[in-house]
Amino acid sequence: MKMEWILCPICKNKTRIRIRHDTILKKFPLYCPKCKQEKLINVNSLEITIIKEPDAKTQSQ
Repeated sequence: MKMEWILCPICKNKTRIRIRHDTILKKFPLYCPKCKQEKLINVNSLEITIIKEPDAKTQSQ
């Protein structure tokens, strides 16, 4: 069974999460202990895609 470490999309270092070829994650909050940032990702059969979060909009009156 092939397993891989998920790499941080920002600093490219290993995170603490391993995935297998049959792993499916949707909107998973991936935290990197090195750069201390969190990104939402999707994982499907060892393919990792980063979810772009929309910027917060300020309310105007």
